[in-house]
Amino acid sequence: MTRVLIVDDEPQMLRALQINLEARHYTVATAPDGDGALDEAARTPPDAIILDLGLPGLDGLDVIRALRVWSTVPVIVLSGRSGATDKISSLDAGADDYVTKPFSMNELLARLRAVLRRPVLDEPTGGSAVIGDYTVDLDSCTVRLTQDSGFAQDATTIRLTPTEWRILTVLIRHPGRLVTGRHLLMDVWGPGHERKTNYLRVYLAGLRRKLERDPAHPRHLITEPGMGYRFEP
Repeated sequence: MTRVLIVDDEPQMLRALQINLEARHYTVATAPDGDGALDEAARTPPDAIILDLGLPGLDGLDVIRALRVWSTVPVIVLSGRSGATDKISSLDAGADDYVTKPFSMNELLARLRAVLRRPVLDEPTGGSAVIGDYTVDLDSCTVRLTQDSGFAQDATTIRLTPTEWRILTVLIRHPGRLVTGRHLLMDVWGPGHERKTNYLRVYLAGLRRKLERDPAHPRHLITEPGMGYRFEP
């Protein structure tokens, strides 16, 4: 059975989450603070963690940073902090998703299922991905029409700029995970560009025009307002 570790200092919240997850056949472990969470994760590694930020002693952000030294376990932050700064800090620290209290249990469960479907390893790799009617090959840096897409052969050539390639590579190497705007700006343009979010809006719009079937309603290159971007396979 899938094992989930819930970390929250509110006993009622811990109990409610435990009951709901166990009713859906998850194995549940709980911890009331950050130190207990790290001990439990090391002793019996979970398949996913639901983590509050406002913990006594070790803060939730410190828990995420400590976990990321040795573990790629998916982490969903479940917090009463609704500010964009807290969300971005959590994602930059290594969280996979962020849900704000009060929350819908069905939404939380859907997000849990989503992170559990993602690849366990988060190390950059090559490979390929399908976006719309095209296959993007990171190893050869080519975009080719996917076989049997129905397009004419003269529509197969898609050229990406070096910057578009760098942005697309970061997103594809983290399938299903939200990549913050700050992360993208640092990776692609380097230090000193963290606030130039207009760069990303322009380049993502260009990538959608080239690759998505319906650029106005993208299926693969998703914007998470105020937080960042996500590649959905």
